Amino acid sequence: MSALGRSGVEVTGLGFGAGGIGNLYVPLTDERAYEAVQAAWRQGIRYFDTAPHYGLGLSERRLGAALREHPRSTYTLSTKVGRRLEPADGTGDDLAHGFAVPATHRRVWDFTADGIRRTLDASLERLGLDRVDVVYLHDPDDHAEQAFREGYPALEQLRSEGVVGAIGAGMNQAEMLTRFVRDTDVDVVLCAGRYTLLDQSALTELLPAAQERGTAVVIGGPFNSGLLADPKPGATYNYTEAPAELLDRALRLKAIADRHGTTLRAAALAFCAAHPAVTSVLVGARSAAEADDCAEQFRTPVPAAFWQELRETGLLPAEETS
Repeated sequence: MSALGRSGVEVTGLGFGAGGIGNLYVPLTDERAYEAVQAAWRQGIRYFDTAPHYGLGLSERRLGAALREHPRSTYTLSTKVGRRLEPADGTGDDLAHGFAVPATHRRVWDFTADGIRRTLDASLERLGLDRVDVVYLHDPDDHAEQAFREGYPALEQLRSEGVVGAIGAGMNQAEMLTRFVRDTDVDVVLCAGRYTLLDQSALTELLPAAQERGTAVVIGGPFNSGLLADPKPGATYNYTEAPAELLDRALRLKAIADRHGTTLRAAALAFCAAHPAVTSVLVGARSAAEADDCAEQFRTPVPAAFWQELRETGLLPAEETS
């Protein structure tokens, strides 16, 4: 377990991302979602991340139910604010947002102080908990002014009141996260998909800034939406079908991993975890088998010769460390 910045909130090096159990892309039974969480627990994972966005609250309900049998003091849980859920007529589905659930609610962007407290209260109700450990501002890309002027101070207030232990922002980009690190007192940032074997854009400014400020970095999307887990035609990257050039790059990475007696999944996780600014890596799992596999891959050593070949072939920058 390692602390998130100076917060005192601790997380395991491998965390469970609960987007998948919110019916990401395809439906999942309650039983299978429960089994995925319990498998992660058996593997020693004690950090779990969710959000109202994931399945219009389904992920939070399922995660809360699955964790209910474990003492609250034995795990760390994070959720997110910025998308408030408002009741809808329930007709149609939510596949336009990537989730195979009925459209029972609609998302309303809201980074106001009142909106953040209301969103957090609703999350606690769905989770069946009286507190979460970490709260992230979720995807404020197009709402920067409100997020910095109203949302962030609201999180600071929640932290000072002891309602949450750590605060931060979670995004699929590195640039605004760097601003959060430099201009605010966040404990942690969650950077999804921007520090992987296929995309090292977080390396330019975000990771050095986080090291300098003592801010924790959690890496999400280590498999870039699936392309680095199983590169094949039709594999997803950034939640859509992977472009041909990236599929080719992933297949080259897999071939090198095979040649060195390791797996691309193990290499993808090891790459993310190795940077000194990174405190935890989040992986999504839809089943017990996937959770077991992620934990096994995370523990698998990756030969030094593999990293050397990636640098020699230009698949990683020559100066990159693994």
